[in-house]
Amino acid sequence: MNARRESLEPWLRSFVADNGGIAGTVHLVEGDALALAAAVNIPEKVQEITRRVPRGKGMAGLAWERGQAVQTCNLQTDTSGDVRPGARAVAAQAAVALPVRDASASVRAVVGIAFAGERELDEEELVRLAEGAGALPA
Repeated sequence: MNARRESLEPWLRSFVADNGGIAGTVHLVEGDALALAAAVNIPEKVQEITRRVPRGKGMAGLAWERGQAVQTCNLQTDTSGDVRPGARAVAAQAAVALPVRDASASVRAVVGIAFAGERELDEEELVRLAEGAGALPA
């Protein structure tokens, strides 16, 4: 897993920087859970909590389960139930978890990106971010 993480972290750093984000994650589908494969500017405590994410839990697990982007305009104040309490440790506000599909249209990964300011991502930006996330190395 370490070699995999090392290969994904530079990609994630570029994805976060190119899209104006301040933090990000890559979770890979491994069996019945998502496994954290790369993290940028995510506190160690949050990385520990999110090393394995069950389907349907938190933003990444919900993006996997729903097969569509899950977003919040503010990690710190979200009351939807989609954001897990540990996510508030990330020094960010707006965030989105984006499912990445393989050639057979199954979700193979979830890419997360967080932003400094509070905002709602519009459909055009979500499509652009999803296209960028789709370039995640296989």
